[in-house]
Amino acid sequence: MQPGAYSWTPVIVIHTLAALTAVLLGGWLLSARKGHRAHRIAGWLWVLCMATVAGISFAIRRPGGFSWIHGLSVFTLATLVTGVLAARTHRVQAHRMNMISLYVGALVITGLFTLLPGRLLGQAVWGWLGVV
Repeated sequence: MQPGAYSWTPVIVIHTLAALTAVLLGGWLLSARKGHRAHRIAGWLWVLCMATVAGISFAIRRPGGFSWIHGLSVFTLATLVTGVLAARTHRVQAHRMNMISLYVGALVITGLFTLLPGRLLGQAVWGWLGVV
């Protein structure tokens, strides 16, 4: 393993599992009926997963310290708060935009970057598929 590279520590495993759960749960939330009890319960679970992903990221850093990705974690936490507040104050459109933005930006786009060759998750996925 190259110097400064990550390995599968418990923190990274928790981060990865919370992110994967958020991707799956978020996909269901975006496609399912809104406003009912199941949506609210699943939404709180999704917020918990996202807060875990963002919060635990501060324990994942290279020897040089924090990187630009930690700025995204701060932004994610702030957007989670504003999205929840929008829902609680019945500002549906603001809630929708906050949560869709987080799903696409903080999960889908960032998640795709983790699949690049040379990244820990990318190595695991492509190795398992026999591509690398």
